[in-house]
Amino acid sequence: MLNRRTIRIKIMQSLFAYQQCKEANLQLAHDFIEQRFSPDLNSMEVQDKELLRTKKKSALQFFDKKIKDAKASTEDDDLAKAVEEALALYHQAIKKDQHFLGKNIVLEIEKLGGLYHGIINLMVALADQAATDKKANAKNFAQHLWIKSWRENEELKKATLRENSGWETRQDKIRGWYRDVLKEDETYQKFIAEKNPDEESQKTFIKHLSRKIILGATIINDYFDEQNIRWAEDKEIIKSMVDKTIKSFADGKTTLQKLSLNWDDDREFIKTLFNETIALGSPYRELIAKNTRNWEVDRLALTDRVIIEMALAEMIHFPSIPVKVTINEYIELTKEYSTPKSRQFINGILDVISKSMKESGTLKKSGRGLLDNK
Repeated sequence: MLNRRTIRIKIMQSLFAYQQCKEANLQLAHDFIEQRFSPDLNSMEVQDKELLRTKKKSALQFFDKKIKDAKASTEDDDLAKAVEEALALYHQAIKKDQHFLGKNIVLEIEKLGGLYHGIINLMVALADQAATDKKANAKNFAQHLWIKSWRENEELKKATLRENSGWETRQDKIRGWYRDVLKEDETYQKFIAEKNPDEESQKTFIKHLSRKIILGATIINDYFDEQNIRWAEDKEIIKSMVDKTIKSFADGKTTLQKLSLNWDDDREFIKTLFNETIALGSPYRELIAKNTRNWEVDRLALTDRVIIEMALAEMIHFPSIPVKVTINEYIELTKEYSTPKSRQFINGILDVISKSMKESGTLKKSGRGLLDNK
């Protein structure tokens, strides 16, 4: 099942992508200004190249100044107009990227449900393929209790149609995986050779099929990895949901797992944390700089900067989450996604900043958020 740590990882990845888009958009704005003050090769008039070079340099400097200080001004109308147009293009592009990436987090997470149902359907498809094998008696697999429960599951059928998570159009994959992976598996061969396997034996095999054959170190897992750049993180969620589904078997039926206990709350958490991290104002950036030995925030490693800014946004905008919980969650992200030295570095910064915000009254907690904040 989806948890908040997984959600934070998805948001962090999108914020990282947003910062990269921001840099690319900045370069495009620079290119726009350079083009504006480049010689017109189609003009019949003599071009003052030296003047154009001077204006180009001044315009780029003014643009960079204007990015940091919206009140900055110039008496040169040509520079002012070019920079205003470049800024408009820049802000339009980053707004578009923010909207796309924020929406994409939700879409990526919602796709996890389709992946989960796809894994269940894949086990059924392999069983169906085994039933057509005239060279091997695969009755134990084809009539497997869990497989039968999924074939008859109306909820799964509806989800499969809605998400297009079946395997009918990928029968070449099913045949190849059955032939090259499943039939070569020793555990599978022992299982189909059993006489009347009991329920426990069938449970052991279906767990082996999901964990070792499909989600293990095989070409089947490689296929999912190629299809999904986030598969390394997503696989753990899928594996957990499939495990719980297998364990739920009772009276010939299994219970399909929900991706989230409260998707509306999770979706709001995503929207707020993503957008508020981007919207962190200059006072908070100055607070970060003050506690990083006066380094400018932009000089921090990008992953570290994203993690720190996310943690601050969460502390400020989620009063029901205790500060200790927030800090611990982002330290865990640091251990997995940043450098070995970053854990202690970020822990120290977040601890000092949280104390500073509490003393200034900026940090206000309520309900469960009041706990463990010492």
